[in-house]
Amino acid sequence: MNNNEQMQHSERKRIELDFQWPEPPLNIALVEPEIPPNTGTIARLCAATGTVLHLIEPLGFQLTDKNIRRAGLDYWDSVELHRYPELENFFEKTSNVRKLYFSTSGAKNYTQAEYRPGDCLVFGNESRGLPDQLLADHPEDVYNIPMRLNHVRSLNLANCAAIVLYEALRQINL
Repeated sequence: MNNNEQMQHSERKRIELDFQWPEPPLNIALVEPEIPPNTGTIARLCAATGTVLHLIEPLGFQLTDKNIRRAGLDYWDSVELHRYPELENFFEKTSNVRKLYFSTSGAKNYTQAEYRPGDCLVFGNESRGLPDQLLADHPEDVYNIPMRLNHVRSLNLANCAAIVLYEALRQINL
C-alpha cells in the first residue's frame, strides 16, 4: 500500500504541484536530537521532500518510541535515514557534502545562504543547539532565523528545519 492509498479516509482531492526536486537531494542533519516528536515531524518533512535525514547520536530517545512513530506517521519507509554514533563519524562519512549550520548565534540571515542541490542543513539539539566548537570552526557557514529574542529563546527544531528546507528548495527552483 502506498501513502496515497493510506489517505483513503479523505474525500478531498490532493494536487501534487509541478516542482523541480533537487538532484542530488538536500540533506538534514540533527545533532543529538532529544525530543521524539520533533524528529518524527522532521522525518515526515524529509519524506515529503525527498530529503535525506542524518541522525547523529546520542539520541534522546529510541527510534522505536511511539512518540517518534506517531509524529512521522506511516512515512518512515519513505525516508532515507542515516545514523552516526558520533559527530566525527558523520563528518568522515559526509566529507564531500557542503554543510550549512543553523544556530541562534549565527550572524547571517538564513535567506542569505546560497543553497545548492546536495547541501546538508545541520541543526543542533533542542536544549543546547550546535556545539560551540563546531560553530567556531565554521563561522562563515552559520546562519540564523530572525526572531524577537526578548520573547523567546529559540524556535522549535522542527519548525526551523521546515523554514530553512523550504527556503533552500525555493532558491534551487528559481
